[in-house]
Amino acid sequence: MKFIDTHHDTWHQAVGEDGPMQQPPVRANLLLTLEQWHAVRESWPAGLPTGVIVPNTVDIETVAPDLPRLQLVALQFPKWIDGRAYSQARLLRSRYRFAGEVRATGDVVVDMMPLLARTGFDAVQLRHDQKQSSAERALNFFPGHYQGDLLQPQPAFARDLSADLAAQAARKAQEAEQFVGQGI
Repeated sequence: MKFIDTHHDTWHQAVGEDGPMQQPPVRANLLLTLEQWHAVRESWPAGLPTGVIVPNTVDIETVAPDLPRLQLVALQFPKWIDGRAYSQARLLRSRYRFAGEVRATGDVVVDMMPLLARTGFDAVQLRHDQKQSSAERALNFFPGHYQGDLLQPQPAFARDLSADLAAQAARKAQEAEQFVGQGI
């Protein structure tokens, strides 16, 4: 997991004195609002590193056609108890196969770290009162999970079953080999 230090982040929002610029300048590593992106996407150079901020109230399908042109999708958590961005991240990774950075922003707290990793986030911008060292520890709280996720698609019972079946097949093959050529 990559932890974002807002003071040293290479991605910058296109904001002016009155908020987001309606026509942001063409520049690499701009993190645009969804409205800004929709306003400039037709004229924006295709190879320019661009990111977009997607509110958790937006259906992620609306940005699906633009994903090949985006290097970063920042998903917002307006409150830590609002988990819609988890679903957005999972859809980005599993359904749309987005390979760029998926960043959690907003009210992101340490307790969210394991689920952020399991649903496809690879970068987080922690809330100002949260410590990175605590977040790193939280990523290792649970050695495994029963449910499948993006990191391990099979549920625990299926992983154990397949390991047992493979071990049984190896044992049977080994037993059969000891009688090869003996006419038994």
